[in-house]
Amino acid sequence: MRTDEQQQGKGVVVVTGASAGLGRSIAREFARNGYDVSLLARGEDGLKSAKNEIEALGRRAAYFIVDVADAAAVEHAAKETEKQLGPITVWVNNAMNSVFSPIKEMQPEEYKRVTEVTYLGQVYGTLSALKRMLPRNKGVIVLVGSALAYRGIPLQSAYCGSKHAIQGFFDSLRSELLHDKTNVRATMVQLPAMNTTQFKFVKTRLPNKPKPMGKIYQPEVAARAIVYAAENERREVYVGYPTVQAIVGDKIAPEVGDWVLAKTGYDGQQTNIPEDPNRPNNLWAPIPGDHGAHGTFDSEATYNSPQLWLSMHKKEILSAAAALGGVLLGSIALKKWIGNDNNY
Repeated sequence: MRTDEQQQGKGVVVVTGASAGLGRSIAREFARNGYDVSLLARGEDGLKSAKNEIEALGRRAAYFIVDVADAAAVEHAAKETEKQLGPITVWVNNAMNSVFSPIKEMQPEEYKRVTEVTYLGQVYGTLSALKRMLPRNKGVIVLVGSALAYRGIPLQSAYCGSKHAIQGFFDSLRSELLHDKTNVRATMVQLPAMNTTQFKFVKTRLPNKPKPMGKIYQPEVAARAIVYAAENERREVYVGYPTVQAIVGDKIAPEVGDWVLAKTGYDGQQTNIPEDPNRPNNLWAPIPGDHGAHGTFDSEATYNSPQLWLSMHKKEILSAAAALGGVLLGSIALKKWIGNDNNY
C-alpha cells in the first residue's frame, strides 16, 4: 500500500513521443522521481507497455494515441489528462521525426511533415500547457532541443531546421513569460547523439544504415537532464561535452564547422551496413510493435556524462570551492598572524 506522500507524488507530467526512444526513458525517469505520467504518441503498442512500466514503478499513468501535428488532438489529450490524473505540473515536448537525405533529393511534403511534428508539435503542446498553467500561475514546460538547434549538419536539413525553429520559439516564450511576471517557467534541454529507436525507423535515402554522429549517449542520460531541468531554475541544460563543443564552436567559428561537416558529416552518420531502400519508416504512420527506449548501438553508447554531472552539481561545486578557498585563506592568515606574534 502506498503512503499518502507516495500517492500525492510531485504532480502530473505529460510526455509527447512517449511510446519509444527518448520519450520512453523520460516517462520512466519522471515516474521514478514521483510523478504520474500522461503518455502521448501515435503507437498504441508502445504506449500500452509504457503505461505498464509506469504503474510497475508505483505511479499512475494514462495514454493517448496522438499525432502531435494535430493541435486539436493534443488539446483533447491535455483535457483528458487532467480529468484522469489531475492538474498538469510539467509538460515535456519531446516528439520528433526526421528524414535522412541530401537536400537536393528531399520532397516538399517531407519538409512539411517533419516541421509539423518536430517544431509545430512543440508549439501545440506549449499552447495546451499554457492554457492550463497560466491561470494556476504554476507549471514547467520543457522543450527538448539538440546541439543541432544551433549547428545544422548535412543530411538532416528538415530536422535541423525544425530544431532551430524551436530555439527561436523558446526565446520568444521565455521573454513573454518574464514580461507577464508569471511563475510558469520554460526551459530547454539541448541533446547530443543518442542511442534511440529513431535510426531504425526514420525515412532515409542513405546507401547505408543511419547512425548517431559522434559520441553516443544512452537515452537515460538525457532523461535525467530533462527531469533536472523541470525541477531546477535553469534556462537551458546542455547534455554531453559534444553538445557544448558544437554550440560554442558554432558561435565562434561557424565556417570551420561547415568545412569539418562537409568532410565528416556524410560518413559519420552511416554505418557500413547497406540499408534496405524499401524498409518501412515512421514519417507518416507509426510502425507497429513495442520498440522500447534503446536503438541498436548499445555497445557504443555510454550511460554517463561527466559534463552533465558537473552542470547539475555546479552550485554544490561552487559552494565547496568557496568553502575550500575560505579555509585556505584562513590558514594563510593564521600562519601570518602566528609569524607576526612570534616577533614580539
